[in-house]
Amino acid sequence: MSIAGQAGFERIAMVGSGALGMYFGGRLAEHGNDVTFLMRGDADAARSRGIAAESVHGDFFLPNPQVAEDPEDIGVVDLVIVAWKTTSNGFLETVLPPLLHPQTVVLTLQNGLGNCESIAAVTGAERVMAGLCFIGVNRTAPARIHHSAGGRVVLAEFVPRQSERVERVREMYASSKVDVVIESSMEEVIWKKLLWNIPFNGLAIAEGGKSTEALLAEASIVERIRSLMKEVRSIAMARGFSLDEALIDWHIERTRGMGAYLPSSLIDWQLGRAIEVESIWGEALRRGMGLGLELPELSRLYDQIKQADE
Repeated sequence: MSIAGQAGFERIAMVGSGALGMYFGGRLAEHGNDVTFLMRGDADAARSRGIAAESVHGDFFLPNPQVAEDPEDIGVVDLVIVAWKTTSNGFLETVLPPLLHPQTVVLTLQNGLGNCESIAAVTGAERVMAGLCFIGVNRTAPARIHHSAGGRVVLAEFVPRQSERVERVREMYASSKVDVVIESSMEEVIWKKLLWNIPFNGLAIAEGGKSTEALLAEASIVERIRSLMKEVRSIAMARGFSLDEALIDWHIERTRGMGAYLPSSLIDWQLGRAIEVESIWGEALRRGMGLGLELPELSRLYDQIKQADE
């Protein structure tokens, strides 16, 4: 049977069970899907007191989640969902193979550019499905998360084609309180998200630890946000994607309504974790410069984020 003709996803492995993985894996498990969470730091807490989420879409609690600390203990599954930070992608070569049978599909829910390519290098491109999440969710304690906003997922095949399996993932999540939209081009969707992620995640760190509300309170920073968004848009346009200029104002006004929101990269930085420097800022800059574009604001911010990460 071909991968695209796979009958269903009876067993699912959630690789990377931080806030994102616990939310999107938890919703599936809550509604009866067979999900095993690959965990390390939160494994003992999840086993002893379950996984709990406070959510704007309804709280959930998994009293006895299936948890493993080694992919060998999970074995082969029908669907692997990769939800860890891109800073962990160096472990893909050891984590993914024990989970794969000939028809296993691998879905990435990671931020930024280059993630499908990293997975495809291990599994082959035909297995890979791309997902992008628009959600505000944070880990508040071991095996505890708080979902404050959003929750939508955009899906696409990495290799463009007609595929029933994307629709099956959409239906599976739709029956689990998750809104999923299918798109034909994932890269275009990524650029639309980078239009927000690059300036707000980046400047929150570069400005010394400021919330989105604090960033938008200073006219000079708002001007830099706009300049960064214009540069990101120029890269997307040069790569053949049509991003409406009105998205710049839309993102800024939408963010004003979020209050003192702390972007995920800022939280990582404040906690001393590695920042997703290359997938969010580095790869965007390289793709733009490869097209001959001048990107002074993005180049400056990339240097600032690299220094902060060091």
